[in-house]
Amino acid sequence: MKRTIKKVAVLGSGVMGSRIACHFAGIGVQVLLLDIAAPPPPEGGISKPSFKNKIVNDSLAAAIKSNPSPVYHKDAIKKITTGNFDDNMKDIAGFDWIIEVVVERLDIKKSVYEKVEQFRKPGTLITSNTSGIPIHVLSEGRSDDFKKNFCGTHFFNPPRYLRLLEIIPTPDTDPSVVDFLMNYGDLYLGKTTVLCKDTPAFIANRIGVYGIMALFGLVDKMGLTIDEVDALTGPVIGRPKSATFRTADVVGIDTLVKVAKGVYDNCPNDEARDAFIIPAWLNKMVENNWLGDKTGQGFFKKTKGGDGEKEILTLNLKTAEYGPRVKPKFATVEAAKPIDDLYQRLKMLCAGQDKAGEFYRHFHYGLFSYISYRIPEISDEIYRVDDAMMAGFGWEIGAFESWDVLGVEKTVKAMRDAGYKVAAWVDEMLAAGNKSFYKIEAGKKLCYDPSSKSYKVLPGGDAFIVMSNYQDKLVWKNGSCRLYDLGDDVLGLQWFTKMGSIGGDVLAGIQTSIDKAEKE
Repeated sequence: MKRTIKKVAVLGSGVMGSRIACHFAGIGVQVLLLDIAAPPPPEGGISKPSFKNKIVNDSLAAAIKSNPSPVYHKDAIKKITTGNFDDNMKDIAGFDWIIEVVVERLDIKKSVYEKVEQFRKPGTLITSNTSGIPIHVLSEGRSDDFKKNFCGTHFFNPPRYLRLLEIIPTPDTDPSVVDFLMNYGDLYLGKTTVLCKDTPAFIANRIGVYGIMALFGLVDKMGLTIDEVDALTGPVIGRPKSATFRTADVVGIDTLVKVAKGVYDNCPNDEARDAFIIPAWLNKMVENNWLGDKTGQGFFKKTKGGDGEKEILTLNLKTAEYGPRVKPKFATVEAAKPIDDLYQRLKMLCAGQDKAGEFYRHFHYGLFSYISYRIPEISDEIYRVDDAMMAGFGWEIGAFESWDVLGVEKTVKAMRDAGYKVAAWVDEMLAAGNKSFYKIEAGKKLCYDPSSKSYKVLPGGDAFIVMSNYQDKLVWKNGSCRLYDLGDDVLGLQWFTKMGSIGGDVLAGIQTSIDKAEKE
């Protein structure tokens, strides 16, 4: 069937639900945002019809006021209508896509689906934004039409800014539904859509939370501070400014703990399962309700100094007390910072002979080992893991691509010497003479496919000309530009200036491109 999405119903108006509603409204879709009805006012209070919508209206108002804004322009909010499950669930009959975003409890989600089945018209898309409950379990007991049109659609918070949308089908999901969602998320929602297997935490959270938990282990092992770890794991290695501990505060420490516990409980065969054991100091933070931004303090705490100015304090994990932030300095990091090329910078950081260099080696070796064992458990394709981490966690390059940068064969040997293991398929790849996970051929980027033991062109590669794939066809360059021979008598000019600004180097590149094109 040919689908057109004109109306979307979002069930659940919490932090994710309200912001997902805003994102759809921002692309021009009519949205119905529903939540439970507010309890009646105290005896003697006046109950107006609108009072039943207090929960959903308050949630939407909080989302609109949040920073960064969930919409490009406030006028988009006019496309959102609010209501409650008691009075307005019947209205979903006229909607094209129903997205469930209620609390992460199976019994509550199933009770919502019972109501949905009463009013949903056959063929309507029904998806869940769950991050912790197996998708196939959610659809158990539902009608055949419900199952056929049901799957997971896992947005990342905030939906307007984080590009990842994980699509998680069940064995009963119609393949045409998966194809539609993969395309719609990309074309209309502006997402990097990643097809995932129905495994605990899917792809991005499985790898991302492992990375954070493994870092917690390194903190204890190497005696690192919060400020040191965040200085080592931010933009210098191609990660967001929020690095590790600041990211945990933004996401919510309780959320991080919940995902980690979920993986530990539901992945008994995970070779790195012990990494997901919650450290005593982290459990203490949850007990203290130090959950990050949502409670006003976590690994960091905002206060006012004696002069009235805002000050950010850092938690000392050993004493559980807050103190002034300390800007750490590492010789390896200071030497690498001036290097613009991330690939070269990573090589220098991992070769460092100080504490930072030792950290980077352990950090990458553990990550590389973990991702190798997740194929084919969470994904059959390597590139999906990298796509998920770049779009969901803001990494500049994916984990497998980072492994390529450091040299797969060389790193595997170093990993073994340091006590780290890799999955058998990596050894098989290397033994067959395949030395990297990605490679460029004839202007196309290919990725190694462990199942066929061969390289395959990345999907969508035929739709675009990616000039960085023509490094072997470099015609000319200066400090800001690269000119490539794209074939068929076509030259391509690419420049790398801040904000794409056009200065002397770029003007020289444009003129040189014209001259060479006219001569040839």
